[in-house]
Formats: sequence, C-alpha cells, structure tokens
Amino acid sequence: MGIFSEKLDMEKLHEGILDVLSDGIYVTDAKGKTLAVNQMYEKLTGLKREEILGKLVTDLRNQGNFDVVLNPEIVSTGQKKSSVQVTKEGRRVILNGCPVFDESGKVVLVVTFVRDITLLSQLQDQISSQQEVIDKYREVQNRDKMKRQNGAVIFESQEMVQLMSVLDKVAKTDATVLLLGETGVGKDVFSRLLHERSLRHDEPFFKVDCSAIPESLIESELFGYEAGAFSGANTKGKPGLFEMADKGTLFLDEIGELPLLMQSKLLRALQDQELIRVGSTKVRKFDVRFIAATNKDLDEEVKNGRFRSDLFYRLRVAVLQIPPLRERQGDILPLTCLFFEKYNAKYRKEVDFTKEFCNAFQNYKWPGNVREMDNFIQSLIVTRDKEILDVSDLPHYMLCDDININRSSMSVENRSLEELMSDYEKNLLKNALEVNGSVAKVAKLFKVDRTTIFRKAKKYSLL
Repeated sequence: MGIFSEKLDMEKLHEGILDVLSDGIYVTDAKGKTLAVNQMYEKLTGLKREEILGKLVTDLRNQGNFDVVLNPEIVSTGQKKSSVQVTKEGRRVILNGCPVFDESGKVVLVVTFVRDITLLSQLQDQISSQQEVIDKYREVQNRDKMKRQNGAVIFESQEMVQLMSVLDKVAKTDATVLLLGETGVGKDVFSRLLHERSLRHDEPFFKVDCSAIPESLIESELFGYEAGAFSGANTKGKPGLFEMADKGTLFLDEIGELPLLMQSKLLRALQDQELIRVGSTKVRKFDVRFIAATNKDLDEEVKNGRFRSDLFYRLRVAVLQIPPLRERQGDILPLTCLFFEKYNAKYRKEVDFTKEFCNAFQNYKWPGNVREMDNFIQSLIVTRDKEILDVSDLPHYMLCDDININRSSMSVENRSLEELMSDYEKNLLKNALEVNGSVAKVAKLFKVDRTTIFRKAKKYSLL
C-alpha cells in the first residue's frame, strides 16, 4: 500500500511540474501511446486529458482530433521535427517534437512542445510594427566619431572656433536652430552637437531626411497614424517622429525639400507643440526641440513661392551658417589626420602620407566639403596597398584646383585653341611642380619621361 501511495504521489508531482510550464506538453511512448499532457495543452487545443490519455496519436488523428502527428517519424529517425497542427476546433498550433533515448540509444519517449501560432503571429506583428521605432531609436546611441581623445570636435580654424562659441550658447536653450551650409559641410554633425550639449542630451535624438521620404508618406512619418488610416497601414497604428522624439530633439534635414502643404502643418506643430495622427481627431501634446538644415537659399525660395515665409521666420530663431571647407584651411590637416586614423583603425592598416600629399590636400578646394574628404580618404586606404601615400596616389583634378579652366574664369575671346591649351599646360605644370617640388616626381605623376617635363618647364620659364 505504501509503495502504491508513493507511486501515486510521484505521478501527481510530475503532473504538477508539467502544469506550471508555459508551453503545451504532449508526451507519448515509442508506440505513440499518449502518456501525459498538461493544462496549457488543453487550453491551446481544446482537447481534454480524459479524451486522449492512453490513446495512440495515430488513432486520435484518424478520429479527427488533429491533422498532424510527429511521433512515428521521430521514433524512426531519432531526430527532432517541427510542424503546424490544426485541431478539430480549427485551432492552429506549432509542434516541436523531441526524442528521449534510453541507455542503448533507443527512442523510448517523444516529448512535444506545443505553442499557439496565433500568439506568435501577434508577437510578430508587434515586433514588425515597432522595428522602425527600434531602428530609429538606435540613433540615440550613435555618437559623432569626429572627436579628439579629450572629447572635443576637431575644429581649429578661427571661423569654426567662433561658430562653436555661438553653438554652445544656443545649445543650452530650447530655441529652434536653422543650420545653413553647402552639401557635406557637416550639418548632421552640428545637429548632434547641439543635442549633446543641450539639457536634453539624455533624451532621444531623431533625424529625418525630408528629401528622402515620398511626399505621400511624409505626414504619416512625422505625425503618425491610427489603425486603418489608409490601405497598408499597420493594424495597430504607429507613432510618428514627433511623438518618438518627445522630450528630446528632432533634426529635420533638407527642410527646403518639404512640400508646401506639409510646411503649413509643420508650422502649426512647431508653434503649438501639438499633433493629430493621420486618421484621428485626437490632439496629442509633445515636447520637442527642433533643428532644421538646408543647403538651399531659403530667402530665394521664399521669394519664388517655394517656401512659406511664416515657417522661414519661425525657423530663423538661431541661425548657424557653416562655412565650406575651402574657407577654413585650418581644419584641413586635422581632419585629414582624423580620417586617416579612423580608417586605419577600421581596416587594420598603418597608412601615412607625405608632406607633398598634405600640401595637395591644402590646395584642393573640396567642393564636396568634409563628406568628400571622408569618403576620399576611405577610398585611398581601401584601394592603395602602400604604407606612405604621395601625390602620385592623387587624381589629376586634385592637382589642378588653382588653374582657372572653367568658363566663368577663363577668357576665350580672341584666343585660339592652341593658345588656350598652352596656358592650360603651363598652369598644370606650374601647380604640379609647386605641389611636388621636383621634376622627377611630376614626371612620375604624369607618367612621362623627366626630359619631357624638364623641356616643357623650360619652355614656360618655370625652372
């Protein structure tokens, strides 16, 4: 009697353990006989213990209790198997069957974990709907890499020192900031600096490129939308960037590309710090510091009716005009060293450059500004298999920047093609000799004999 009682208690214990598990559990022996199921299995499938215990899974399938069984294949192969099963009540569940072996390696039990496919689908929908939010929020963790070891951004020219002084003052306020400057000057960098040096530095920072979002999607991206607001909308709706940036900073890059209708809605959002999601009538409050940037002349855009004057005045609270790289020579060498260090570390190289190479960088006008330099140095380090880069590694156009060959600066009136080409050749050689310092290096650069360079230099009285 005592042994029977002990056995009964152990069965209850095992049953209790199975019932605390969050997955449905279905246990069979090697013949497919149902030995145990837990409460979660009953809940997921609608099948009761008393209906299935002691019965073969194949019989239960033939009776229409469910359409798929895993036991026979797992016993024959000794391998795990997964499948989707539909119960007699139309419930869909995921089965993950696992074999249990005895000491001789024979399958004696099959334990099947059962999960609700509907629940998994709902979780997948939730993950999908939030993926964009997660991706954008990761920008909060991205910090500008253009920094010294002491944490200061590399700006050494007098122009940038003065600009940074103004930036520090503006950053401590909640004033809207308008960043102006050519493409590639670093407006994105300055927007992050403004955020990092503000009282909101621990809150979210989001960037939206107004030129990259289709016009039909701009409103829903900024303001968000409610469930069913339009065809293809997420079934649970989605917050917009205004809401996601709440308490933090929102950077509106290329704001000059914003359509006029959205300019009007943006103006109201800026003034009232309120929004209404697409498909909703509910007004939502938010608290965001706005930074906008453009390479366009907004004064001219306003005159031509392409940009609202009231929005322009609302944005023009604090204006930071970022000068192009060609107007701040003092930053070229520090930035060159920074990018070499950055990409040497990234590609595990130790590439350096000569003084002549650096002089060419200083003389070049950098029409693409800092972005051009960044990408160009990365390309050099990736494509050159040398430890020391010289001017011979630079494209010809970088050595001709001081030559006035464009139509706006080169007079062609009453001059023959021969005369124009002669002047071009003279200026090209003059610039190359000044940068490289010797006939031999220029000859190597242009892939000609030294005597050719020497002869032409003498012809133009350059030596």
